[in-house]
Amino acid sequence: MLIPLDTADSPGALLVLYPSTLDVSYELVEHVSWLIYVRRRELNSPWRRLGCFKQALLVLAHLRKNETFAQLAAGFGVSTATAWRYVDETLDVLAAWAPGLHEALTGLGEGDLVIIDGTLIAIDRIRADEPYYSQKHKQHGMNVQVIARPDGTPLWFSRATPGRTHDLTAARAHGIVQACLTRQILVLADRAYQGAGATVRTPYYHHREQPEHYQQFNRDHARLRAPGERAFAQLKSWRILRRARCSIRRIGTIVQAVHTLLTCSYSG
Repeated sequence: MLIPLDTADSPGALLVLYPSTLDVSYELVEHVSWLIYVRRRELNSPWRRLGCFKQALLVLAHLRKNETFAQLAAGFGVSTATAWRYVDETLDVLAAWAPGLHEALTGLGEGDLVIIDGTLIAIDRIRADEPYYSQKHKQHGMNVQVIARPDGTPLWFSRATPGRTHDLTAARAHGIVQACLTRQILVLADRAYQGAGATVRTPYYHHREQPEHYQQFNRDHARLRAPGERAFAQLKSWRILRRARCSIRRIGTIVQAVHTLLTCSYSG
């Protein structure tokens, strides 16, 4: 099936529709559609061009496959503005269900272990936009911190800060260090968090020049921290977060929305 696409860049062009699949569970789509239904009832807006289930599909396709609003609009038979409005509305609904830091740490205390780490959500910016340029990753992006269980299950994702932000600075600004210290939670982190506090364990520098027990500590530390990478792998399995094309103000909302979706997948 062909659909005309008249834009300034490609006048007279045609969009080609083709069958595709979305690798999310049916239960997840149903859950998101239920949240959308509740939101519509709150707004007293029962009628829309798309039903709740199709709106949920549209949003999940955008997040999972990073399809553009023009592609979504053509595929679901709505305008580009409507596709954007559906995505924007649903992101806010999902993000509202993401746990806060203190909620995520509820039930954890002395003797418990978590992993903290930071990642960069790549964005489209020029080199002149210095606050967003990460020297560590050599690209522009937004810094996101994660607290994960020892098995790699994410407990909490932070709001996004400019990519130039150092991981330790970000962890302190988000209150992670103080929250874990107050609860006496043992934290495993990489060298970027050295000096964070008494409950934060980081590897030794120049461990190969140190006695054997220092080297063994670093090996054990790396082995225990390794599952933490699963949290970011799960986050970036939603392709919109591999290179975000949206406003940087919305990246934090997208991260929180994806966290809600991950939580729903675990509980399902």
